[in-house]
Amino acid sequence: MAKIKGAIVVDTERCKGCRLCVVACPVQVISLGKEVNIKGYNYAQAVNEEACIGCNSCAMVCPDGCISVYKMKVE
Repeated sequence: MAKIKGAIVVDTERCKGCRLCVVACPVQVISLGKEVNIKGYNYAQAVNEEACIGCNSCAMVCPDGCISVYKMKVE
């Protein structure tokens, strides 16, 4: 059976840094960065990408729909 690996993409310009995705991630993939976007918010970013399981929890709790989750089969 193939394993599933996840990957997230964050729309950094729309992210408001609410941290809901950070709390929702069961494997601590997401963290708020030190950089700010054009609106002055620290935005979410994947810091532990290899741990992502593609569970979609982060995307479901994001109030602004800034996160896209992709799943890939790994042999």
